[in-house]
Amino acid sequence: MFPNCSLGHCHIIIAVVLWSICVDSRKIRGISLSYKRFYRERKSFLCIDGSKMIPFDQVNDDYCDCVDGSDEPGTAACPNGRFYCTNLGYRSHYIPSSRVNDGICDCCDASDEYRSQTPCQNTCRNLGQRERAEVEGQMRVLGEGLRLKQQLIEEGVLTWREKQAQLRDLQRVSDDLQTQLDDLRKEEARRKEEADALREREIGARETADNSPTSHYRPESPISVFKELDSNRDGSITVDEVQAKLSPVQDEEHALSEDEAVALLGGVHRVDLSRFEETLWTSLRTGDNVTIKGRHGVPGSLADEDPNIKAAVSAAEKAAADLKRVEDAYETVYMEIRDLREKLSIDYGSEREFLFLHNQCFQLKVHERLSVQTNLLQEVEAVGGEESVREDCPPDCRVQKGPDGCLQRA
Repeated sequence: MFPNCSLGHCHIIIAVVLWSICVDSRKIRGISLSYKRFYRERKSFLCIDGSKMIPFDQVNDDYCDCVDGSDEPGTAACPNGRFYCTNLGYRSHYIPSSRVNDGICDCCDASDEYRSQTPCQNTCRNLGQRERAEVEGQMRVLGEGLRLKQQLIEEGVLTWREKQAQLRDLQRVSDDLQTQLDDLRKEEARRKEEADALREREIGARETADNSPTSHYRPESPISVFKELDSNRDGSITVDEVQAKLSPVQDEEHALSEDEAVALLGGVHRVDLSRFEETLWTSLRTGDNVTIKGRHGVPGSLADEDPNIKAAVSAAEKAAADLKRVEDAYETVYMEIRDLREKLSIDYGSEREFLFLHNQCFQLKVHERLSVQTNLLQEVEAVGGEESVREDCPPDCRVQKGPDGCLQRA
């Protein structure tokens, strides 16, 4: 057999060959690489839980010696044992050792049915290829998602910077408008005080002139104006007559409303001469609000006879209009600043990746899957054309035919 070796060397070679055959025959089934250190070839075996020491030849001898079942990883002897499926090319996992050689293919590499009559095939490669294809598809989807997220981040950061710049600009505009408001409020108050002072001075001067016997100043009397407005000569002025004869100073084409006419008459619909002097005559005399149609105020009115008063009133009205315009602009800017600050206070993610989606509408389709779980107390196996019932099947047990025609747990 070994023609070139001496007798001593031949003995050594034969011993090594026999030892390797023996070790291979003693290969421990059902253990993972991390547990191989517990199953090194020795004269004795220590149960992994340390509870018992047994001869090493009792490992996988189809008799349960250790309480933790560690001496029977490759058989179904221990009820609490577990068998390691190596499943090269696919995912490794443990199964209860009670499923070893039970006629059902649990490990895709068929290592759990090494003594059964079931013709299990090694499907790990196909399963691994299928899983890798699924993982690659998921990775592609993930990569596309990350690309889109990065795009959203860039757009969100750009939008954030634009909004911040817009907020700074609005704040500057608001500050400028606030300064204008302060100046215009002072200007409007000053113009109004000037107009009021001129009115008071003119009224005083007229009262003095009226009382002077040598005065040639004779403004139109309230009686003559009352008669002019009393169209039907019934001794009273009604709301209809006020609407027909009077118009606003600023827009003589505009007709007074009924409410405006009632207000001029002191809140009533009809006044006599004495009541007229207390209400409507005052408005006509100052010429601030209304005038007789076709006339530039009532003769003797303050605004009509003194151009200085008329100029002061116009300046006060212009100052009030300018103030109202700036107040409206300031209110608009204030609302924009408030809305923008509220928008920027929202949490858009750690990198503002969701800012770009703000105020955008999306349609979400949710697919709900309803499942009915049935507890199976028995499992029927079809082996060799015969049916047998397993009484120890757990409630969640499922059995289905595999692609090779063999029974597999679902």
